[in-house]
Parts: sequence; structure tokens; C-alpha cells
Amino acid sequence: MKAKSASERRGLLVGGNWIVDRIKIIDAYPQPEQLANIRAETQGTGGAAYNVLIALAKLGAPFPLHGAGLVGKDEAGKGIIENCKKHKIDVRFLRATPKAQTAYTDVMTEQQTGRRTFFHWRGANALWDGSDIDFKKLKARMFHLGYLLLLDALDAPDKKYGTRAAALLAKAQEAGLKTSIDVVSENSDRFVQIVLPALKFVDYCILNEFEASKITGFKIRDANGQIDPVAVRHAAGALLQQGARELVVIHYPEGAFARTRKGEDVWQAALKLPQNYIAGTAGAGDAFCAGVLMGLHEGWKLQQCLLTGVCVAAACLADATCTGGIKPLAACMALAKKFGFQPPVEKGD
Repeated sequence: MKAKSASERRGLLVGGNWIVDRIKIIDAYPQPEQLANIRAETQGTGGAAYNVLIALAKLGAPFPLHGAGLVGKDEAGKGIIENCKKHKIDVRFLRATPKAQTAYTDVMTEQQTGRRTFFHWRGANALWDGSDIDFKKLKARMFHLGYLLLLDALDAPDKKYGTRAAALLAKAQEAGLKTSIDVVSENSDRFVQIVLPALKFVDYCILNEFEASKITGFKIRDANGQIDPVAVRHAAGALLQQGARELVVIHYPEGAFARTRKGEDVWQAALKLPQNYIAGTAGAGDAFCAGVLMGLHEGWKLQQCLLTGVCVAAACLADATCTGGIKPLAACMALAKKFGFQPPVEKGD
């Protein structure tokens, strides 16, 4: 049976991390052996798969949503599956295992700055290898996988493809799906080893500036902490040279940049938000990713994809959880008119 092409398909399958975020708002991050006061506590979605799919559901994505991965056979896992069903997300490939508990992250968010520190338990996510997905039976148009570097079984070596994640992405492409990836921002030297093999089987690579810098070696922020637009372009170009087939998107708090295989460059400034608007920055990257993926699926112009990404990310910042601030698409886009935009970083070129 011939695989359907991406243009004949419809829907987005997202596989990867499913996490319960336990978010604590603290007065300040303490030094070792010192105390911090917890001012508020809440619970929310976490992980690329969970965050992106819930964000798309809340935006009102006009296409089917599918989830894939592993949760534990526990109350947290049951809650994740029930929440997905509530948002009309297909969970046939989201399964519960008795071998590990559902993954969780303790997110310490500083009250004044919104800066976050994460304490993560990998749990069931570490066991998921994607072997249960039958891409040929799915009618989805796109497969998004995240986060590389935080999926132990998929980060493992593969003799033919380099990593098991690369093999899974190749399988999706062979079935006719477009593929995209996201990466976790860990401070390690594993980026080249884990990410480069996968890039050969990726159509859309969506990363933040830290991750792009770790993979390519380009210093995207200068000595003053400012975005270097020349380095951003070089990093995007390098990621295309290293395998990304169609598009590289690099996002950062000040905005985003995209470069296509055809040589199109697009810049987009982030919204100019007042400090008291920002309740926390957890999930902003996944919210941006959800907005971009929505546009790519619907065939929007690249500028509109990036604009949607920064507007959805801005909506996310209004809540301490990863998806609590996401509203229907029109409400997210209205934030651009309300707040305006930051100065464009490419003007520093």
C-alpha cells in the first residue's frame, strides 16, 4: 500500500515527554544551605508532547491532534490521559506502563523575575521508544518529536541511523509524514551526538538560541548578553547544512528567526510585555512551537507562522503553568495589537 503524501494527510501527531509540572513560586532562589519561601503552588502540564497538544487544543486547531508516549499506571498518568480526552486529543498511542511512575518536574519560579529552575524525574518517558506507533495507519500530516536529550530510550545509539530517535523520524518520513523536533536545554556536551543524527530525518527544526548554539558552536549571544543576528543566521544555516530538510526556526525571548532551504530569511520580534504581566516563563518555548506548527500545518506564510508563535508564547507568560494562559487563537493574536513589539534584533546587524 502506497504511503499517503503529506499534502493528502491532515492532523498532527506529537510524541515524547509527558510530564506533570509542580510549580512553586518562590521569593528568590537560595544559595546552598539557605532558605527560600514558597509563595504559591500550582500544578500543570509539562513536556513537549503534553504542552504542545494542549496548547493547540486551546488555540482551537482545526485539525486532528494525536499523542504518543508513556505515562505511569498511577493517578498522575490517569489525569494526563483524561485531560487529553477532555481536549479531544487521540490517545491511542499514549499508553500507561506499570514499569515506571509518570514523569514530573518541580519548577521553582522566582516571583520577581519569572526565572525558573527545574528538578526533573524522568519516569516513564525514559522507557518510550516509539515502536508502538504505526505511522502508515495514521492519517496525520506531521510528526513532532520532543524533547531529544530527555528521552533515554530514543537517545540511545542505533547502528543504522545513529540514534533510535533518528530511526523513528525516518520511519515517519517513509510513511509520508513531515517531521519536526525540539530539544531540551540541558547543560551538557551531548547535543552533537544526539541531535545531529536526527537532523537528517527532520523537515522542520525548531530550537531556542541556547540549543542552536550548543549544536552548531556559534555564540548567539554576545559578551553583553545581546542576540547577535549574524550568529543567528550562521547557526540556522549550519543546521540546514547538517541535515534539516526544509526549515530551521531559532527562537529566543526577544523574538525568532527562520531560514528555509530555499534561502528565505524571516525575522519576528517578540511582544513588548510589561514585567507585571509575566507570571512565569515555563512552557513559553512549547507555546511558541505550537503556534509555528499550527501555521506550518495550515500552509501559512512563514512570517505569519512566527507571528503566531510569539503571540501564543506571550499568552503563555500570563500564567505560571505551561498552558494555563493559552487562549483561543484570536485572543492570542490580539495581544500584538495590545502590547506592540520589542525592537527587532536584526537591526543590530
